[in-house]
Amino acid sequence: MKHITTSICLLVFFISSLSVVDAQPVRMAVAGISHGHNSWILGRKNDSAVQLVGIYESNKALAEKMIKKFNLDPRLFYSDLTTMLEQTKPDGVLGFGTTLEHLSVVEACAPKGIHVMVEKPMATTVADAEKMIALAQQFKILVLTNFETSWYPTTDRSFELTRDTNFMGMIRKVVVHDGHEGPKEIGVSKEFFDWLTDPIQNGGGALMDFGCYGANLMTLLMNGQLPTSVTAITAQFKPHIYPKVDDEATIILSYPTAQCIIQASWNWPFARKDMAIYGENGYIITKDNNNMKAKGKKGNEVEYRLTPQETNTYTSPFLYFADAIRRKITVPRFGAYSMENNLIVVKILEAAKTSALTGKTIRL
Repeated sequence: MKHITTSICLLVFFISSLSVVDAQPVRMAVAGISHGHNSWILGRKNDSAVQLVGIYESNKALAEKMIKKFNLDPRLFYSDLTTMLEQTKPDGVLGFGTTLEHLSVVEACAPKGIHVMVEKPMATTVADAEKMIALAQQFKILVLTNFETSWYPTTDRSFELTRDTNFMGMIRKVVVHDGHEGPKEIGVSKEFFDWLTDPIQNGGGALMDFGCYGANLMTLLMNGQLPTSVTAITAQFKPHIYPKVDDEATIILSYPTAQCIIQASWNWPFARKDMAIYGENGYIITKDNNNMKAKGKKGNEVEYRLTPQETNTYTSPFLYFADAIRRKITVPRFGAYSMENNLIVVKILEAAKTSALTGKTIRL
C-alpha cells in the first residue's frame, strides 16, 4: 500500500511539473526587422503563450526607429545574431529580414536546436529551400513559413469543403487574386522597399511577393501534388517606380485533373487576397478572411460569415508556432506552414520566373 501511495504521489508530481512547464511562455526571438510585417511581432505584447526575448538587427538606425515606434526596451536588441541566440536562448526564432536571409537564419539556429518561422516565401531559390529543409531534418527542428492566408477562417473552411467529395466533386479550376496598389503606393518603409524591389534579396517583384500565396494555397488544396507544368507572363507597368523587377504576374499551373491561375499584382486598385475554387459540381468563392460563398452539388448558394472559433483557425501565426514547438499540434505534411508545401511553392516560383524570362512553359 505504501508503494502504491508513493507511486501515485510521484505521478501527480510529474503531471504537475508538466503543467508548470507548459504554462511557461515560449521564448521567441526575432532575426531581422526590415520586413514590413515586423509590427505583427514588435507590436505584440508578451502573454502566457509567447515572450519576446531578443531582436537581432544589424541596421542600427532601423533598430532605433523601431525602439521608438513600439516603445521597446533597447536591451532586447543585438547587432550580432549568434550573440543574441547564445545569450537569450530562444525556443523559436522569427525571420523578419529579407527573403535571401532566411537560409542564414536557419543555418544559425538549426545546430542549436532552435525552431524557425520565416515570412513568405520560404526562400528565393530552390537550392536555398532544399538546404533549409536538410538542416531542419538533420537537427530535428521546425522550419515553418508564415502566410497571412494561413490565418483565414475562409481558407480552412474552403479546404474542408473541398475534402467533401459529395459537396462539389473533384477540383477543376482555381483562380487566386493577390496583391495591392504597389509597395510605394501603399507607403511601405524605405528599408522594406529597398529589398522588396531587389531581384536578388526578394528573388523578384510581384511574382515572388504575391505569387507565393496562390502557389501555397493550390498546393494545400491539391494535397502536395506537384504541377506538371508552369507558365508565366510578367510585366513592368511602372518601370519608373520598379525598374529592376516585375510589378505584374500571371502564373498558370497545370495538373492532370485541374488548372490554377494565379494573378499576382502591384497594380490592383485595392488590396486583395481572395480565390475562387470550381469543382465538377459546385464552387467556393472567398471574399476575404471571414466572408465567402459556396454552392454544392445539391442546394442553393450559401453565404458564410465565419469566425475563427467556427473553423478552429489560428489567427496568430506566433501562437501556431508556439503550439507546434510545444507539440500541442502537429504541422500537417502539406499544410500551409509546412516545409513540404513551401518547397513546392519555391519550385513553382522558380519555374514561373524561368517561364516568364524564356517565354516557354516549364515542365516539372
